[in-house]
Amino acid sequence: MTYAVVDSPLGPLTLVGTDAGELTGLYMDQQRYRPEQALFGDRDDSALPAVAEQLDEYFHHGRTSFDVPLRLAGTDFQRRIWTALQEIPYGETTTYGGLAGALGLKPQSARAVGLANGKNPVSIIVPCHRLLGSTGSLTGYAGGVERKRALLDHEGGLKLLTW
Repeated sequence: MTYAVVDSPLGPLTLVGTDAGELTGLYMDQQRYRPEQALFGDRDDSALPAVAEQLDEYFHHGRTSFDVPLRLAGTDFQRRIWTALQEIPYGETTTYGGLAGALGLKPQSARAVGLANGKNPVSIIVPCHRLLGSTGSLTGYAGGVERKRALLDHEGGLKLLTW
C-alpha cells in the first residue's frame, strides 16, 4: 500500500492504493470513517498518477467520469451499492430510496443504502455525493455537507434522476 496527497478545490485529498495502481481509498481531511493513517502505507506523492490526473481533469477540465482501476473492500451489499452509485450520471442525483428501488430492494432499505453509501472508501470517483434525502435534501456526507454541496454545484446542481 502507498498513498499520495493531492490538492483539490475541496482541500487536500488522500489517495490510497496498491502497488499495482489500484485505488483503494480517496479521503478528505476530517472525513468520517477515514481509516488510521498508519494503514495507508508509505507516502509517495508521485503514486497513483492516473487518479491524480483524472481528479484534476474533473475539477478543472470538464471530465465527467472516471476509469481508474478500483479495489473496493466491503461487504457484498456495500459493493453492490458502490457499483450502483457509479451508474448515476454526472450532474444527476437520486434519493437513497430511489437507488434502493432501482436495485429491486424494499423501500425500507433506503437506510441500509445510506449506511453503505457513507462507508464508500472512494468518494468523488464513486459518486456518493449524488444521493439525496427523500425530500431532495442534502443529508449527511462523510466529507461534510459543505463539500457535498460544492461537488453538486460543480456538476451543475440538483437534477433528480428518474429510474
